[in-house]
Amino acid sequence: MTGAERIAGAFASARAEGRRAALMPYLMGGYPTLEQSREVIGRYVEGGADVIELGIPFSDPLADGPVIHAAGVEALRAGIHVEDALGVAGAVAREVPVVVMCYANPIFARGLERFVDMLVRAGASGLIVPDLPLEEAPAAADACDAAGVALVPLVAPTTPDSRLHEIAARARGFLYTVSVTGTTGERAELDGGLAGVVARARAATDVPVAVGFGIGTPDQAVAAAEAGADGVIVGSRLVRAAGEDVSGVRALVASFAAALREDPATLPEPPVG
Repeated sequence: MTGAERIAGAFASARAEGRRAALMPYLMGGYPTLEQSREVIGRYVEGGADVIELGIPFSDPLADGPVIHAAGVEALRAGIHVEDALGVAGAVAREVPVVVMCYANPIFARGLERFVDMLVRAGASGLIVPDLPLEEAPAAADACDAAGVALVPLVAPTTPDSRLHEIAARARGFLYTVSVTGTTGERAELDGGLAGVVARARAATDVPVAVGFGIGTPDQAVAAAEAGADGVIVGSRLVRAAGEDVSGVRALVASFAAALREDPATLPEPPVG
């Protein structure tokens, strides 16, 4: 089964099980520590994650806000390498599809084919490269397709229609739809134009549309689903929680999972601890 097929299966299962959208929590590989990040990813699964986004620490994360940026800096200071962070995926990759988010520099420093092979060996289903422009994506897309790894592109509210359609045509697994103009991070409320952003993305692709950036509460996750998102990506809120108390992450993820159910009362209580 290819990575795209595994991701498609996760979205289909979420729909079949009555959830408004698939839950897609993010973690930074190696944060707060390497061992704790393995614990965090396991708690994400226990809490009800459908797909997991695993970040690779990088020194110049242009798309990330202060919480995720700080987590990456701390991981780098602790000596976490790409290989270490990718190893975190192995803890759950057989249970839940893991999509790796990595900036272009660490990928091309190792060589595209070698990096994609590393993803395969780690059990990853997909790859997101936030600073890889459309014009430079074909080689990465070909390498990922050949290895069965889904290359997931990003579109933003400012992406022109013509360019959006070009990007969406290359999407594998899902189309990452940025909810706001800016970096990742928690916000008081979602942009009022999100439904229009999602509608534009959906009209351009046949793969699921996942919304990220700015989703920090269960209510905001529901709002993204009601705006038409097939998946909701929760990042900074969970990274902040991991830095405060790893043991509380499971219950927090479960609160998002409960909110995304059509009937939240049917979700069993998360285990204690």
